[in-house]
Amino acid sequence: MTEQDPAPKIEPPLAGTEIETLLGSLDRQRATFAWKTGGLDTAGLTATVGASAITLGGLLKHLAGVEAVKFTWQLRRQDPGAPWNAADWEHDPDWDWRTAADDTPEELYALWSDAVGRSRQRLAAALDDGGLDQLLPAIEGQTGSLRRMLIDLIEEYARHVGHADLIREAVDGLVGEDPPVDVSWPAPAAAVSYPAPTAGA
Repeated sequence: MTEQDPAPKIEPPLAGTEIETLLGSLDRQRATFAWKTGGLDTAGLTATVGASAITLGGLLKHLAGVEAVKFTWQLRRQDPGAPWNAADWEHDPDWDWRTAADDTPEELYALWSDAVGRSRQRLAAALDDGGLDQLLPAIEGQTGSLRRMLIDLIEEYARHVGHADLIREAVDGLVGEDPPVDVSWPAPAAAVSYPAPTAGA
C-alpha cells in the first residue's frame, strides 16, 4: 500500500449483491463491536458512564443472546440452548444485562464470539435454503422475511456500537470509527468461521 492508497477498511462492497451488502454491513458492525469491547479486564467490562447502567460486559452478553435467539428461535423456532433457555425472561427481562457482571471476561468474550460463529453458519445455511425472501415463523401473528431480520440485527448492532464507543473512550481513551483490518475476534478463529453463502441475491 502506498502513501496515496486509503487505509483498507472492513466494510461491505461498494457495488455488491444484496446479500453481500447485508452481510458486509453486519460484519462491519460486528468487527467494530469486537474492537470497541476487546482486550479488557473485569474493571473495563463493568465500567459505566454517567447515569447509564450499560456496561461493555452487558453489551457482550446481550448481543450474544440476540445472536443466539435470532438464528435459532426466530429463524427456525429452535431451542437457543443454554444459558438463554434457562433464564426467567418473564420475571427478569434484564437477566442478560444484570448477570454479565458475574461472568469473567473470558466467559463473556467466548459467549459472544461463539454465538457469532454459530449465527454465521446458520445464516449461510438459511440463505442456501430459501434466500432473503423466505418468510420466518410468525411472531405475535406477524410474519417477516429473513431480509427484515438481518436489517433488524444490523440496526441492533449499530445502536449498541454507539454505546460501546462512549463507554470504551471513558475506559481507556480508545476512539475511532473504523476497526483496524487486523482486528481480532476475542475467540479462536475456528469459533467464528463464516461459510460463504452460495445463494444469489
